Amino acid sequence: MTDRDRDEAGRARNARPRDGLGRPLPYGADGVERQPEGIERTPEDTIAEAQRLLDAGRPFHAHEVFEDAWKTTGGPDRELWRGLAQLAVGLTHVARGNGNGAASLLERGAVNIEPFREARPHGIDVPGLQAWARAMADEVKTRARVEPVAPRLLRQQRRA
Repeated sequence: MTDRDRDEAGRARNARPRDGLGRPLPYGADGVERQPEGIERTPEDTIAEAQRLLDAGRPFHAHEVFEDAWKTTGGPDRELWRGLAQLAVGLTHVARGNGNGAASLLERGAVNIEPFREARPHGIDVPGLQAWARAMADEVKTRARVEPVAPRLLRQQRRA
């Protein structure tokens, strides 16, 4: 039996460095700093941080921000954050060139945020995200390589 990497709290956590898309690198390699885990943010801070990471081409890290919200939130918004995390992982797979995984996650995320389509909690553009996710999923199914395009989380945001 091999010893597992552990974090300061003793939880199993892979200590291998990661690249910008979350792929493990060999021990000792220079990697991209990971997102701190278990951060409780306001919904507005979650959205702002995730959008910043998406815009910077770091969807894996945006997924970690959404995952924190998902794991620290109770009530109905919990499934919203889970669906947004799935969309970010789907975009990660697009960037990695994994079309099948990307399509599956993008479609699943679009379905999981459907209950929030009308209410649009926290100003999240659920219909826009669903349209983006479905278009990206369709594109990765028909093309060998797709350029990842970061979604806009809030309707009023404009691309620079």
